Amino acid sequence: MTKLQQIAFEVFPIILMIGLIPLIPEDFLLTVAYLLIAGFSFSVKREKNDFLAYAVGLVGITISEYFFISTGVETFIRNSLFGLMPLWLPFLWAYAFVVIKRGLRILDK
Repeated sequence: MTKLQQIAFEVFPIILMIGLIPLIPEDFLLTVAYLLIAGFSFSVKREKNDFLAYAVGLVGITISEYFFISTGVETFIRNSLFGLMPLWLPFLWAYAFVVIKRGLRILDK
């Protein structure tokens, strides 16, 4: 498998997650779907420090999004987390951190 194919394989769950946004209007259910997708992805393939990357992404992006929103840079119609942003957004970003980490590892090989 080429590096591009490997990266595409890693990115697929993110594409699936984004595709679910208009299909699942309830933020809590979408968050559960994201957790299930991430959990399944981790069960299929888990690399060193995946959970650390996920945790850093979850916490880091929640804080970052809070600052973006508080300065008016971003606004959301769906604001189920702290009344500011969609509940599912930090979970999407958290898995994106894992994909970025894995993609960099693939490119480094």
